[in-house]
Amino acid sequence: MGRFFAHTLPGQPEETWQPLETHLRGVADLAAAFADAFGSRDWGYVAGLWHDLGKYSPAFQEYLRKSGSEAHEGEALGKVDHSTAGAQHAVVHLPVLGHLLAFALAGHHSGLLDSQSDGPSMVARLAKRIEPWGDAPEDLTRLTSPELPLHLRRAFGTHDRFALQFFVRMVFSCLVDADFLDTEAFMSPDRARERPSWPPEIIDRMAAALDDHLEGLGAADTEVNRHRAHVLSACREAAVRRPGFFTLTVPTGGGKTLSSLAFALRHAHIHGLRRVVYVVPFNSIIEQNAAVFRAVFKERLDGVMPDPVLEHHSSLDPEVETTRSRLASENWDAPLVVTTAVQFYESLFANRTSRCRKLHNLAGSVVILDEAQALPVDFLTPCLRALQELVEGYRATVVLCTATQPAIARRDGLDEGLDVGPEHEIIPDPSGLFRALKRVEVERPGSLSDEELAERLLAVPQALCIVNTRKHARRLWTLLGEDPAHLHLSALMCPEHRSVTLGVIRDRLKRNLPCRVVSTQLVEAGVDLDFPVVYRALAGLDSLAQAAGRCNRNGRLPLGRTVVFQSEHESSEAFLRDMAQVSREILHLYDDPLSLPAVEHYFRLYYWSRKARWDYRHILDEFEVRPDRSMPFRFGFARAASRFRIIEDTGKPIIVPWGDGGEALREELEEAWGGPSLNLRRRLQRYVVQVPQRAWNQARGTAFTVVHDQYAVLVEPALHYSDHTGLVLTGDHTEALIIGSQGGV
Repeated sequence: MGRFFAHTLPGQPEETWQPLETHLRGVADLAAAFADAFGSRDWGYVAGLWHDLGKYSPAFQEYLRKSGSEAHEGEALGKVDHSTAGAQHAVVHLPVLGHLLAFALAGHHSGLLDSQSDGPSMVARLAKRIEPWGDAPEDLTRLTSPELPLHLRRAFGTHDRFALQFFVRMVFSCLVDADFLDTEAFMSPDRARERPSWPPEIIDRMAAALDDHLEGLGAADTEVNRHRAHVLSACREAAVRRPGFFTLTVPTGGGKTLSSLAFALRHAHIHGLRRVVYVVPFNSIIEQNAAVFRAVFKERLDGVMPDPVLEHHSSLDPEVETTRSRLASENWDAPLVVTTAVQFYESLFANRTSRCRKLHNLAGSVVILDEAQALPVDFLTPCLRALQELVEGYRATVVLCTATQPAIARRDGLDEGLDVGPEHEIIPDPSGLFRALKRVEVERPGSLSDEELAERLLAVPQALCIVNTRKHARRLWTLLGEDPAHLHLSALMCPEHRSVTLGVIRDRLKRNLPCRVVSTQLVEAGVDLDFPVVYRALAGLDSLAQAAGRCNRNGRLPLGRTVVFQSEHESSEAFLRDMAQVSREILHLYDDPLSLPAVEHYFRLYYWSRKARWDYRHILDEFEVRPDRSMPFRFGFARAASRFRIIEDTGKPIIVPWGDGGEALREELEEAWGGPSLNLRRRLQRYVVQVPQRAWNQARGTAFTVVHDQYAVLVEPALHYSDHTGLVLTGDHTEALIIGSQGGV
C-alpha cells in the first residue's frame, strides 16, 4: 500500500502528512518520559508504540485519504476503529500484564472503559472483529514485557486492586497526554509553540524569589507577626525531611499560605520533585491564592520566563470533547498549579481523556491540601486511598494544611486512615501556637431572626456576617439597606466582580470607614480580611473556626468578637445539617470551642460516627482482581467516574461580560474561529458564574445565548446582573444554592 500516515492536513498533499511510525515513536518517547517519574518508563513506551496500531489497516488509510481529499469534502465517511488493535495485541502478546495495558490502549480516545457493562466495555472490545493491520513493522509489535515497578510487584502479590487500577490510570494519563501533545505539534504547531516552558532550575528560582519576597515584607514587630515568622521557620526546617505525608496545623491567620509554599518549594528543591499542586476548597478563592503567588514571582521572574502559576478551574472544562477541546485542555504542566478540591479528587477517579491527562504530573510533586478538613465524608475512603497511593507509589509529598486537622490518622478502629502521626507535624507545638494566637472570644446568643441580625450589624461600624446560602446573604444585605458601607459577596458574582468588591472592603477597613459585609462561606478560606466583629450562622466547627479567622486577624485588639448564631434559614442539605448538629453538641462542652481538643472532638464525632458512609457510592467495589479468569481485572472505570461526584449538580457556567474587561473578552470569544484558545478560556474564568442546570435550561435563549455550541454568554447584563449582588435570573433558582464544606461552589 505504500506509506502509512497518522494524521492528515486537509487540502495539503500527502508529502506534508504525518507518517504513522513518526507519530508512534514520538508518542512512545513522550509517554516514556512521563512514566519515568514513577519508575514505569517501559510501560509508557510500549503504550505509545501500540496505541495506534490499528492505523496500519488499509481501511483506515483509505479513510484518511478520503478525509484529506477535497473530492470527498462533505461526504459522510463514517469511522474506522483504530484503538482496539493495540488492546487486542497487548492481551495476546503480554499475558496478564497486557490486560492492564489494554485499558489504556482501548480508551485513549473514548476514555477508560468498564470491564463489563451493557454499553461499551473491554470484554466487547477485546472480542471485536477489526480491520486487519498486518502491515505494521515487526519491530514495533514484538517488544519484551515491561518490568513492573517495585510497588506494583507488591500490589500483584497482595492483589491490591486499588493500586493496580491506579497504575492503569497513571499509564493512561501518560499515553493520552503524549498523544495530544504529539498530535498538537503536527496539526496545530502555532498552538504548540504557545505552550510555555521553563528552565530545569525553575523550582530553585521560585524558592529563591519567595525567600526574597518574604524577607522584603518588613512586617511590623507584633506578637502575631512573630508567631507567623515562627511558622515560616518551622516550614523551612521541615523541608529537609524525606518525601511523604506532612501535617501543618496552624490557626487561621497564622501565615499558612506562603509558609506552606515555602515548605513545598524548598522540599521540591532538596528532593528533586517537579512541581507544587496547591489544592484549595472553593472555586471562589482560586483567583485570590493565584494572585498572591503571582505577586511573589512577578517582580523577580516576570520577563525572564513565562508565568509559573497555573489556575485550573473546572467551570469552563469542555463537556463535549473534540480534537480542538482536547488539545486545549489542561495537563498541569506548570511549576505551580492552583486548583480546587473538587477538580483534584474527581480527576483521580475520572475516566475521560481530557480529565485524566494531568494525573501523571502528580508523580514526583508536592501536593498541598489547603483546608484539608474539607474531605467529603461520603467519599472519604476513596480519597484517603488515592492520597496514600500517591505517596507510597508515585513519590509525591502530601501536606495536610489546615487550622483544624481532621481526625483521619490511622489508628485502632480506623484502618482506612492515613499513615500520619505527631512525627509528621511541621509545627513543633501546635497547641502552644493556638494558645498564643488566640484572638477572639466566641459568643453564643442562640437564635437570631434576620431582622434582629440586621439590627445588630447596623449597631456597629464594622462587621462581617457569614451565612450558609446565597438566598440568605441577598436577603440580609437587602435588610441592611443600600449604602456604600454595605457590601455583599457570593458566588453569584463573577470572580472579577468579587475581587473588585474585596478591594473596596479592604480599603474601607484600612481607612477605618464604616463597613458591613454580608457573605456566603467563600470568604472563609484564603481571604485576608480583618474585622473587629464577625457573625457566623451555625455550621461545621471547621467553618466556625475559619470565620473566626476573619476576626481580629492581625491582633490589633485584645480580643475580637465572633458571634455564632442559629439562623432562621435551615439548610436543605443533609450534610450541612449534620455538621451543624455536631457543632451544636461541641459548642456547649468547651469554654473555647475553637481549641484543638474541641476541634479533634468535633471531627471524631463527625467522621467516625458516619464511618458506614465513607464509601457511600461503593467506588472501591468497582475494582476487583481475579487472576484465574480470562479477564483478570474487573475494573469499572466509567461507573466509578459517574458515581464520584462530590457535588451532584455542579451547575452550568454563564459568562458575564462585566465591566470593560468582560465585554472585551466576550467579543474575543465570539470572534474566535473554531472556539476559544486555552489562553482565552483561562481569562474567561474571571467572568464565569455557575448556576444550577434547571436555572440554566430555563434562562437559555432569553438571559443568555450559547456561543460555539458550548459557551453561555449573558446577553444583557444590565437586566440580569446586579453590581451589588451579582447574577439574577427570571424565575431564579440560583439564590437557594448552598455553600458547603464539601463543595467548590
